Parts: sequence; C-alpha cells; structure tokens
Amino acid sequence: MEARVAGFRGTYTVLVTPFTPDGGAIDVAALRRLVDDQIEGGVHGLVPLGSTGEFLSLSQDERDLVIETVIGQARGRVPVLIGTGAEYTPDAVRYAREAEAAGADGVMIIPPYYAVPTEAELVAHYGAIAGKIGIPIMIYNNPAAANVDMLPSTVARLSEIDNVRYIKESTLDVTRVRDIIRLCGDRMTVFAGVLGYESFFLGAEGWVAVCSNVAPRISADLFEAACDRNDPAEARAIHQRMVDLLWWVGGPRYVAGTKAALKLIGRGVGPPRAPRLPLPEADIPVLAGVLERLGLTLAGAD
Repeated sequence: MEARVAGFRGTYTVLVTPFTPDGGAIDVAALRRLVDDQIEGGVHGLVPLGSTGEFLSLSQDERDLVIETVIGQARGRVPVLIGTGAEYTPDAVRYAREAEAAGADGVMIIPPYYAVPTEAELVAHYGAIAGKIGIPIMIYNNPAAANVDMLPSTVARLSEIDNVRYIKESTLDVTRVRDIIRLCGDRMTVFAGVLGYESFFLGAEGWVAVCSNVAPRISADLFEAACDRNDPAEARAIHQRMVDLLWWVGGPRYVAGTKAALKLIGRGVGPPRAPRLPLPEADIPVLAGVLERLGLTLAGAD
C-alpha cells in the first residue's frame, strides 16, 4: 500500500503514560494535559506507547485508551505515531492496523525483542506489517532493549519495503546516521533516539525525545536551531543547557527520572509500574536543582 502521510521531521516526544497514584489505571486527565503541554510547548509530533510509555506494562484495554486519548486530544495539530511493537508478528500486524483505524499518522515498531530474529526474519516481520497498513512505519533500532541490532546494511534492506520510511536510531554510535543515509538515500529518514544533537549534524531530520516530556520548548528549540536554522553555535548552547537533564532521563532512569521531573514541576503523572521503582528520594533534590538551572519552575516555588 502507498503511505498516506509523509514528511515527518522534528522533535517527537515519546510520551510517558500517566497512571493514577496507585499505578492501577491510566490517568486520562493527566494524559490529555500532557498532550496539550507538548503541543503548546512546540514539539512537532507525539509517540505514545514507546518504551518510555511502558507499553509492555499495559493491558489491551489500556493501550486502546491511550491511543484514543492521545489522537483525540492532539486533534490533528501534530502527527501521532503509535508504538506497535510485539514479539509475535500477527500481534504486531494487529496493533498496527488498530492504530491506523484509530487515526494514527504512523507507527513506530521495535523488532521482536526475545526471538533474536535474523535479517531475513526482520524483513519478513516488517514486510508482513507493511502489507496490511497504509501509514508510514518508523522502525526502532534499540539493541539494548530489543536484543537485536539492525545494522545499516539491514536497514537498507528494510528501506526497500513499502511504508518503511523512517528509523529511530538509538545506539550510541552516531556514525550509524551517516551510514544509513549513505546506504538508503532518500528511502529512509533518520530520527535520533539518544544522540539528538550529535545526529542532527550528520543528517538526522528529527529525534524521538524523552526529555521533551519535561522541557518541550527547549527540546524543540534544539532541533530548530540545528536543522531549520543550521546554527551550530546556537544548537551547542542549547544542548549545553539541557545536557544534565538528558542524563537524568536517560539510561536506567528514563521512566522514573522523567516521571519524577514532571512531578517536581507540578505535572504529576503517577509512578512507574513494576518492576520499575520510583526515583530514590535522595535523588530528588539533585534533580530539582537540574530543573531550576534549566529555568523550569518547581511546584510550590514562588
């Protein structure tokens, strides 16, 4: 099928999933508020049900509720790409079709994360999904989580599949951006996952960011300075301002740190779900200092 939407670029927030204080249910009001905060803060797109959204901790009904809420609240103001990864190919097909039917503009799909698929199996997996939907697919290379590394040569093969037009590249090897573009040409648009600032100057057209949950405006500014205004000095200055926040919402802290930061600025989204634990109390004052230095107002501050 032909993709019906094209041209994704910019800062796309991979949304946390807000839960009620006991973690037992989706906090719909908080999710709606988060969507509005992101769009009003200038982000260019939204990605619910990614790793940061704790997608593996949600029931089918909860997944449906997140999709309905985010697409409904976004109201077409920015593109919404739904995370639809699954271990079993028919499940991944079903999730992608459900996302399309709900009005998603695209899907982001991590490869099967236990099977350790071969390149031929990856081609078959993504090909099966692409053949059943008409919206673009962003493949998601995160070998630390998925247990498989989609090398640039594999990405080039996948780029030959209809609808596979984007990649979130989440390794710490920024040369991947260069090599994906070299091998795929205009068949594949690269979004950074971890190294946004570094990737922009090698040709990435966006990033799927965690930090923008907390600081959407500065996260969007970084992309715009680097890619829209092509101003390395401005982009470096912005990156230097936010580098401490990137540490707190990266690595093993990415969910707990992000949720703790949102609570500190008065945008509480509940706890992470087990087996994740909340950020240790001893870390909260340090994180609060990072947010203040970034110019964010803490809840209860004058």
